[in-house]
Amino acid sequence: MKKLLFTLPILIFMAMFVSGCQPVQAWERGTLAKPEMAIETDPLETALNNHIYFSKEASNGGHSAAGGGCGCN
Repeated sequence: MKKLLFTLPILIFMAMFVSGCQPVQAWERGTLAKPEMAIETDPLETALNNHIYFSKEASNGGHSAAGGGCGCN
């Protein structure tokens, strides 16, 4: 009984984990390519926020922003 109580949650978790992995069909790719599905919805706003962040932090963090803490790059 103790072994069943230990393995049952693991089996349920594994079933939920495996069921989420499905290939994308060709006719579904158009739906996933919509602008609403993008990770960053507004690239200009993201670039501006990155510029402000890296100007304040005086670092460049691997992005294309360069310069010091004054924001005058």
